[in-house]
Amino acid sequence: MQLADPGRVAAIIREVAEAEILPRFRALREGDIREKAPGDFVTAADTASEVALTRRLGELLPGAAVLGEEAAADDPSLFGLLDGDAPVWIVDPVDGTINFAQGRPGFAVIVALVRGGATQAGWILDPLAGEMVVAERGAGAWHDGARLRLTDDVPVGAMVGAAYGKIGSPIRSAELLTDSGRIGAVLNRASSGIDYLALALGRAQFLLSSRSLPWDHAAGVLIAEEIGAATGFIDGTPYDPRVRDRGVLVAASQRGWQTIQEIVVGRR
Repeated sequence: MQLADPGRVAAIIREVAEAEILPRFRALREGDIREKAPGDFVTAADTASEVALTRRLGELLPGAAVLGEEAAADDPSLFGLLDGDAPVWIVDPVDGTINFAQGRPGFAVIVALVRGGATQAGWILDPLAGEMVVAERGAGAWHDGARLRLTDDVPVGAMVGAAYGKIGSPIRSAELLTDSGRIGAVLNRASSGIDYLALALGRAQFLLSSRSLPWDHAAGVLIAEEIGAATGFIDGTPYDPRVRDRGVLVAASQRGWQTIQEIVVGRR
């Protein structure tokens, strides 16, 4: 059942980015950046974008709740919205805030629509490049009117992708992968949204993250599934947007997924 018009949602995301994010890029003033937790920053663009998206998406789908990254930082009980049966919009208003705050490219707007513990649709926009990928469960992932599919069979030893954090080891996953010599290279863009776009558009072949916060992964994992990528938690269980504290792994091939899992957690 279609819960919202994907094209209308895409238009709203673009409009909010044009109004609230791009005018503030490289134009943040004193007081427009604050640290909400050690090493975790939020800007005026994050807050303004989330307010606008919360209002407009709520109007688009009456009865749906909204779980925004910044709202959840202030009130973690909002995660409980995902446990109900009502549809929930998940919003990351500026994914890659550190890049945005430092005036660097590499940030995205991520929106997902979740119901009953399953992601029904996802949208990722790179506001600077104007690139957006949209996915609907069972209906594919799309970019510029073209359906995306995995067609380039990159050998495991040549795979390029991102790896963040540590999973069951004192050594960072990026270092484990690089030192293994079994993959091509690790390229962290400091934005899961940009990383997922790279995978969807054939510019990267994997993404590994030690955290499974829903605004970082719900849309991206669905997009990856709809193009035919291998996805799941690092322990081999299926991805669930309600789980926040488990490693997430997405790869362009099952063999690549298994290779990265072996390197990081030692399963053979």
